[in-house]
Amino acid sequence: MSNARPVTAPDAPAPIGPYSHAVAANGFLFCSGQTPTDPSTNELVQGDIAEQTTQVMKNVGAILRAAGLDYDDVVKTTIFLAEMSDFAAVNAVYGSYFPTTKPARSTVAVKTLPKHCNVEIEVIALLK
Repeated sequence: MSNARPVTAPDAPAPIGPYSHAVAANGFLFCSGQTPTDPSTNELVQGDIAEQTTQVMKNVGAILRAAGLDYDDVVKTTIFLAEMSDFAAVNAVYGSYFPTTKPARSTVAVKTLPKHCNVEIEVIALLK
């Protein structure tokens, strides 16, 4: 892991544990999962699943920008949902961030997420 370097995004919420926002290694950016946390308060965004997903995608975008990337550089995502019934609403918001380049994706339902939020998304992007 000698060529790996952590990436810190000043516009993303502070990590809530011993991890980096992302790690750049071997031509890829591996981003930690993002929750609907407002970076100015470090509190979860209240509102419906669409509003929460929008905040998640904004947080992902902040990390991508910190690495000099954007959503078009994303090659793989994983979406974690507390309720699979939220899939359609999450999908609608998520899809608006990838209008042309559609990354590979997995979506899974989980029992609980950090801070008991409803959605978390992690991404892998190709470094430029």
